[in-house]
Amino acid sequence: LPTSALKRISQTHERHKLILHKLQSDEKNAEQLGKELSSLSQVASLYGNLLSLNEEITSLIELAFDAAESKDHRFAEECEEEIAALQSKIPSIEESLIDSILPKDENDAPVVGCLIEIRSASGGDESSLFANTLFDSYSRTAKLMGFSVEIMDLNETEIGGVREVILSVTSGNGGYNSDSSGLDIKQFGPYGYFKYESGVHRVQRVPVNDVRIQTSTASVAVLPQSSVNSQNSAIPPSDLKIEVMRSSGAGGQHVNTTESAVRITHIPTKISASIQDERSQHKNKAKAMKLIETRVLAFYKEEEDRALGETKRGLMGGGTRSERIRTYNYPQDRISDHRCKQTMHGIDSLLMGSAETGLVWTFAPHLR
Repeated sequence: LPTSALKRISQTHERHKLILHKLQSDEKNAEQLGKELSSLSQVASLYGNLLSLNEEITSLIELAFDAAESKDHRFAEECEEEIAALQSKIPSIEESLIDSILPKDENDAPVVGCLIEIRSASGGDESSLFANTLFDSYSRTAKLMGFSVEIMDLNETEIGGVREVILSVTSGNGGYNSDSSGLDIKQFGPYGYFKYESGVHRVQRVPVNDVRIQTSTASVAVLPQSSVNSQNSAIPPSDLKIEVMRSSGAGGQHVNTTESAVRITHIPTKISASIQDERSQHKNKAKAMKLIETRVLAFYKEEEDRALGETKRGLMGGGTRSERIRTYNYPQDRISDHRCKQTMHGIDSLLMGSAETGLVWTFAPHLR
């Protein structure tokens, strides 16, 4: 465990013991102490298990040493096997401890939906094709989770790629209860499930019209659609500039001659959102309003996270949306996540896997 994490865990454990002692004599503050005790119980229990485990390992090491000195090799080997078995349990306990002391993200709640914005980046046509691959994978996984998926905006290329697509994913009745990592998938809403997909995704593969490996990228941004107890959930109309215009691109005479496209700009932050997906100006305005509110709320949340994020970075390391988070190497059929240092093989099976075995949840437990 990192020193900073171990210090906080040890302090929490000592505080838990102190409250237990106080509860025996302080009846006046029993209710308040009981609530604090409950909030500390998980850390105290896990740390107690870790201490007991280390004590047991230390005792077995001493027994193995004594057995080796007395030439009881069979007993020494049995001790070593038991030591290895106990040591294998330590990493999962330490991971659970780290997770238990990190600030909880209120947007992990089941009711919090998300917007997933996927854009092709460097690499031309190959980048747009890969963006479309991610689009298909996320849409499929969201539906398997029981979430509702709506395409807010879609800008396709002539070869079947995607320049940009924005998905609105809202909560439903998730179909999964737990996975092998011990995390309860159903406790997470769309944002909590997808949030670690934010970042730059790099793909290395041979395009259909070439013989050389090409490297291209697609960027993904996952934004919470609502924020529990957020004070910024409603944007004053005076802060918004709304413009209507003629749509551009394919779609026929109606699209290009009717002022159905809508662009909304949030004046204080200069954040904007443009929608021309629907024929109806009212529908485009509703979508643009939903999008601008989500982007503005995400902007303010990131500002808060920057102010409060030193604790988490000190414990787990940093990470921003602009970082390259993952590499998809098709010639070697592997996906490497650069944040958690995990590599998995079988790209197609991960992209098309279930809610538990697919791309998102394969890496998410290692990042929490």
